Amino acid sequence: MADNTLWVGVLTAGTAVVASWVTSQGTTRAARIQAETTAAVQRADQRRTARRTAYADVIEQAQKMGDLYWKVNDAHADPDPESRTATLKELRLRLRDAYATLRHLVRVVELEGPEEAAAAADRLRRSTSDNYQALEDMIGGEANAIQRFNECYAPFWERVVALVAVAREVLQEGAVPAPVTRPTPRARRPWIRPRPGPGG
Repeated sequence: MADNTLWVGVLTAGTAVVASWVTSQGTTRAARIQAETTAAVQRADQRRTARRTAYADVIEQAQKMGDLYWKVNDAHADPDPESRTATLKELRLRLRDAYATLRHLVRVVELEGPEEAAAAADRLRRSTSDNYQALEDMIGGEANAIQRFNECYAPFWERVVALVAVAREVLQEGAVPAPVTRPTPRARRPWIRPRPGPGG
């Protein structure tokens, strides 16, 4: 009977050690998975934040250029030819600087990606060239230049709206849900039924 009890005790102790080791391994693996998941979520969130900033900067700069386009119309209505030309030349310089900023911001979008956002931003950038050429012709005294200038505004703004739509779609797809912390499963301690002793 004593030998049987000793045998059961040894088995129970050995099983406890194995169960403890299994639990330790499971906890370590769960912690590693949790850390990797958290790091992946943080990287995705940082990339999404960088993209959102890049897209917003381009859209904001395009809106500033749109405001300058309206000022061109106001300047063209000036009845004084000298004052009108001087104001248009000033606006040309401001638009040139605004375009340089826009071009830089578009390059940032191209770096941040993805490809569809970069393409939409570049189409917006290229749509400003017709406006600028029409403004040059206005300063040169071309009669129908103001009409061409105004006709360029709608395509330009369509490119802005298109970029907004692409940016919204990209940012929504890039949203990553927060990781769900699951409890670490506890190793089940096997139940050992003692062998019956003599006469048991």
